[in-house]
Amino acid sequence: MEKKYVYFFDEGGMEMRSLLGGKGANLCEMTKMGFPVPQGFVITTEACIKYNKLGKVFPEGLDGQIEKNLKKLEDITKKKFEDPDNLLLISVRSGAVFSMPGMMDTVLNLGLNDESVKGLARLTGNERFTYDSYRRFISMFGEIVMGVDGLKFEKTLGKMKKDKGYKYDTELTTDDLKELTLKYRDIIIKEKGEEFPQNPIEQLEMSIKAVFDSWFTPRAIVYRKANEIPEDLGTAVNVQTMVFGNMGWDSGTGVAFTRDPANGKKVYYGEYLLNAQGEDVVAGIRTPKQLNELKDDLPEMYEELTNLMDKLEEHYTDMQDLEFTIQQGKLYMLQTRTGKRTAASALKIAVDMHKEGVISKEEAVMRISPYQLDQLLHPRIDPDAELNVLTKGLNASPGAAIGKVVFDADKAAEMGKAGGKVILVRWETTPDDIHGVIESQGILTSHGGMTSHAAVVARGMGKPCVCGAEEIHIDYDKNQFNVGDIIVKEGDIITIDGTKGNVILGEIPLIEPEINVDFITLLEWCDEIRRMGVWANADTPEDAKKAREYGAEGIGLCRTEHMFMAEDRLSYVRKMILAETGEERIKPLEKLWRVQKDDFVGIFKAMTGLPVIIRLLDPPLHEFLPDYVETLLELKKMREEGLSEEDIKEKEELLKAIRSMQEANPMLGLRGCRLGITRPDVYQMQVRAIIEAACDVIDEGYEPVVEIMIPLVADKIELKITREESEKIIKEVLEKRGKNISYKIGTMIELPRAAITADEIAKYADFFSYGTNDLTQTTFGFSRDDAEAKFIPQYIELKILEKNPFEVMDIEGVGKLVEMSCKLARQTKPDIELGICGEHGGDPKSIHFCNKVGLNYVSCSPFRVPIARLSAAQATIKEKK
Repeated sequence: MEKKYVYFFDEGGMEMRSLLGGKGANLCEMTKMGFPVPQGFVITTEACIKYNKLGKVFPEGLDGQIEKNLKKLEDITKKKFEDPDNLLLISVRSGAVFSMPGMMDTVLNLGLNDESVKGLARLTGNERFTYDSYRRFISMFGEIVMGVDGLKFEKTLGKMKKDKGYKYDTELTTDDLKELTLKYRDIIIKEKGEEFPQNPIEQLEMSIKAVFDSWFTPRAIVYRKANEIPEDLGTAVNVQTMVFGNMGWDSGTGVAFTRDPANGKKVYYGEYLLNAQGEDVVAGIRTPKQLNELKDDLPEMYEELTNLMDKLEEHYTDMQDLEFTIQQGKLYMLQTRTGKRTAASALKIAVDMHKEGVISKEEAVMRISPYQLDQLLHPRIDPDAELNVLTKGLNASPGAAIGKVVFDADKAAEMGKAGGKVILVRWETTPDDIHGVIESQGILTSHGGMTSHAAVVARGMGKPCVCGAEEIHIDYDKNQFNVGDIIVKEGDIITIDGTKGNVILGEIPLIEPEINVDFITLLEWCDEIRRMGVWANADTPEDAKKAREYGAEGIGLCRTEHMFMAEDRLSYVRKMILAETGEERIKPLEKLWRVQKDDFVGIFKAMTGLPVIIRLLDPPLHEFLPDYVETLLELKKMREEGLSEEDIKEKEELLKAIRSMQEANPMLGLRGCRLGITRPDVYQMQVRAIIEAACDVIDEGYEPVVEIMIPLVADKIELKITREESEKIIKEVLEKRGKNISYKIGTMIELPRAAITADEIAKYADFFSYGTNDLTQTTFGFSRDDAEAKFIPQYIELKILEKNPFEVMDIEGVGKLVEMSCKLARQTKPDIELGICGEHGGDPKSIHFCNKVGLNYVSCSPFRVPIARLSAAQATIKEKK
């Protein structure tokens, strides 16, 4: 019987990980569970092992099994691998038993050749896209499969851009890309002495062998050694359908603490000098002695001092910092005060003092500042370090980070994945930069405020971020930035302090996070005390898992627009937006439905048994389209270069669509529920994906708790319409799946009108979530990015504002609207669920207000959940007093 080396996705499962590799086994498992997986097949790790044993030759029978499964893939997709008019493109990816991200090779867009690229252009109606895919495939295949130095392709691309005056790859025209494909093929001929293969079957066989070979690349070997992964496991190959912190010696002076202020241990701590004055201890003129040496120098003085220290601590029930002087054998106490301490010390002292019976749990909880707890969650600048501060921005996300300056997200991602420490420096980040953000140690932008993309994403990931450092002027062409006359080039090392907003030249010593048993114990006490729930804002399964690890009791905001920005789905979003008829939107919506469902499945699994509030699409659609000015310039260049009328017409249509969606004030335009009402198919797709995902995870034994949020409601009728439409979809899905799932539908209160008519809106809402970021904007009439960058600092200096209202809730204005809204809502519906999901949900002062007005929960970024747990407990304690 022939050895089976190939498994179609519907033949495997998670129990076959050692045979199919982690990626393959999971693809099979998802397929088995009915998930929308781009179909394909897995070539086993055994095939890889055998291939290498045979001297890089396929084992007997493998060719035939690949052919058989490729045919099955064609039948399922109803496409043909070698048919230019109905083209099936595939990816060939590695899949080790244990994850080795980025260590082995992948080939994408496999199946393109000189003929099929023309067919794909006809099929998609986008010749530029197809030739862009083709030139990428040739360079990827040439580098990974044929062993050509990738820099040769990059240099050729760079030269063309320079010669034509382009800054970005996106400026390359169809003709440019056609020319590049020819140049790339010439490079392969020159470097390898052979043609780029035109036969897709030959491409596939060569790519599979390249992935097998990548098991023994130097980077893979190094990674396995570092992570203790056995050499003999081999990699599977997945072939899958493509988807796009002085009176002598009896006298002296010193400073003492009743406990160690650095670590909180119950020991006498301090320094002293004999025959010295107080300032000598701190001036560094002489080296002070440790306090315990005083029992040898002046034993009676030591005994008296320590007895006094004990009494002081007992009296004050807290660690004391005191100053003393000994004059000719007589002890004098000069000062005592509650001692300053590190965050780690504060935590240990509070927990120990309760265990010693000195203070209650409530007192222990009140001893810890939320900001101290925050320090423990992030690396911080060593307070003793000397700093060369270059400039200052907004302290957008706490913690400190060190790394090499990198200006490009792709390069940041590449260097970060390779183990390099980088700081991504941008004018402002966009969702397209997310891969670079993920792999960076920290983010620095010269524009944007506390709620800018960079700030929000960084806080969500727990990465340090300094935003709006406007003295920084970036020159992307030269890969450098300057502050005045000081120039910082790519590769130079800087340190950023997201807690204080400092940008510092060079590498500064950091103190790493200190999470220990005391940390966990204190938060458990907080959970016993607090009334309000603490939820988290999370848009991915990874964020949800992290939130749960930090103690989140639900997801208060899952933003679906962040999912739309992912590289593998943005093209479908754009097709959906640009479609002129409902019929044209069906296909891209179907694609989006599938990937959205996967997203929700992961989040429901991570949060099983806990509520998940999913906000339907909120931003205006034009945010997903190319930039208008860039598109206009591209069109102008196309006309100047005399490109084909067909290409120009296509670009004109795109420009027309972008222009038609432009708005004078997009924040107050066609977005949120207004979009859901005028383009109902988008919300229908999302609701269907949510409920289908819930049904899927129930089948696997999970317990989804579904809550659907309709954004930007200003009038009760808006919510009534969208609720009714949503419930039609929900009913239809549940009847089809034979399920009975309880759910809630509610809205985000982010407009003043919604707040003051909350009693009417509550008739159609199961919950309200206060979106205080936008509520602050619409109440003040501020554009947050402009306000934070331009005048809020001056307003604070002039005492017009006490605090930045986007950081700490404006209790007198925004708070009054929230409080009024809560009372009105509960008049209509006493048991309505009320929470907050804006940035204020993680701010301690704002949390105290939320507790006072009776919110059920606060929701914040995952890394602020511990701070919110502490703040909510402290709010409860204060309220009882």
